[in-house]
Amino acid sequence: MAGSTGGQDGERTAFATQLRAAIATSGLSLDRIQARLRARGVVVSVTALSYWQSGKRQPERQSSLSAVRTLEDILDIPAGALLGLLPPPRPRGGAGKRHTREPMAFPREVLQPLLDKVGAPQALERPHPLKLVGLHDLCEIAEDGGQRAVTARAVFQAAADGQDRWLLIYTQDDPAAGPPELHAVRNCRVGRAEVDETHGLIVAELLFGRPINRGETHLIEYTLTNGGPPYPECRNTHYREFRRPVPEYLLEVRFAPGTAPGSCWQYSRHGTTGTLARRPLKLDGADGVHAVALDFGPGVFGIDWD
Repeated sequence: MAGSTGGQDGERTAFATQLRAAIATSGLSLDRIQARLRARGVVVSVTALSYWQSGKRQPERQSSLSAVRTLEDILDIPAGALLGLLPPPRPRGGAGKRHTREPMAFPREVLQPLLDKVGAPQALERPHPLKLVGLHDLCEIAEDGGQRAVTARAVFQAAADGQDRWLLIYTQDDPAAGPPELHAVRNCRVGRAEVDETHGLIVAELLFGRPINRGETHLIEYTLTNGGPPYPECRNTHYREFRRPVPEYLLEVRFAPGTAPGSCWQYSRHGTTGTLARRPLKLDGADGVHAVALDFGPGVFGIDWD
């Protein structure tokens, strides 16, 4: 893996170095370059251009690769001088997406020490006395395509008296970006929390305002917020892994204004060996898309996009 990652970093550095040099030689500002691109019918933000030349991001989508071809002409450099420094684009849509391989599980040897520190050493073995009866995730995607924040509203029902906390386990899809900040929004507060920055893993207690007894329900809301720009890469997908069945799961993805993708899909896999099921989704009028799972799990349910 180290060799593969090093190669990608080298390609990204070579592209950024060549682009910076070409821009410097041209004497054009990023604003003027963006204006010339727009005059040719190519829309690229100044932020994206800045990320490309700094190496924080590199063009991957087909529209971005087409923009690079036009950029070569504007900067008066040979065709392919920039494109030739980019690795093959990652597969989009269809079977090539990230979620078509088994989703990343929490490595036991990484997760267990965090569970021990928050006082829940047997959380993976014992049935939880709180049943998740409803969950709504809102994933906000920034202008650069990274994940700005995830807000979750969860409803629990107690299967035993005296339940006063929920254990949150969350992993960042881009560990290099660092873990997000956890904020308790409604009807809870953050208790003990542990972070594994190497794996982008967070384990935290969400403490209720009061204990609830058997049959009672409780609603909480919390947010995981990332720093940026650039925001952490999310590989054009957001999903949940459910260890136990959930009666209702609503997943909503909202894109920065004017950046909504051309295509979105809902996908699900029951258990760890089930067949991947996919179906297209339609964007709403507010640059968002949603999908609902009823009586789902164990398994993985998510949305991805081009």
